[in-house]
Amino acid sequence: MKAVLVSWPFWAFLSALFAAMTAIFAKIGVENVGSDFATFIRTIVILMTVAFILTVTGQWQPFGTVSSRSYAFLVLSGFATGASWLCYFRALKLGDAARVAPVDKLSVVLVAIAGVVLLGERLSPRNWLGILLIATGSVLVALR
Repeated sequence: MKAVLVSWPFWAFLSALFAAMTAIFAKIGVENVGSDFATFIRTIVILMTVAFILTVTGQWQPFGTVSSRSYAFLVLSGFATGASWLCYFRALKLGDAARVAPVDKLSVVLVAIAGVVLLGERLSPRNWLGILLIATGSVLVALR
């Protein structure tokens, strides 16, 4: 069991599971709420949850131990996350969850491309085929 807890596929699958639950719960939640305010509520819950986890597990660390480079990229990531969430909730407010979520997952395709171009990662032809299938599937689901 310990091996499973340190394996990235396990955590990636849980991420996908929780992302799916997020889409369904959010679609129901934004029914009579403004999408930006819904994002604000979600952000508060996430902040409280992560603070609780850090406290319970003793993972808080002094802010001074984080490099300025890490701060810069974490702040940029935070802005990108906020923009993504605002757009995602707006899309859920306007569209079907079953169509919005797959289009949102085009981020997988964009991450693969950015990983290769910006981070020097390498993908096999089989990996690229998977990326192509994800992109194709996202587009097909989005069409009426």
